[in-house]
Amino acid sequence: MSDQEILVVQSKIKAYIKAKSGMSTSGAVAGRLSELIRAMCDNAIESAAAAKRKTVMDRDFGSGE
Repeated sequence: MSDQEILVVQSKIKAYIKAKSGMSTSGAVAGRLSELIRAMCDNAIESAAAAKRKTVMDRDFGSGE
């Protein structure tokens, strides 16, 4: 898998933003969200490894606050 691969469904993101705000969505949003998701996953992987687990769990993503 390439680090440049889009990890989100762009049509779903655009539909959500349109429904929530009436705004349009730039084509670059999917790429940026994918970067953020990769970083979040990397952190979750580190958290699971630190806990000596081979499974990434929801709690490895933190509280988000």
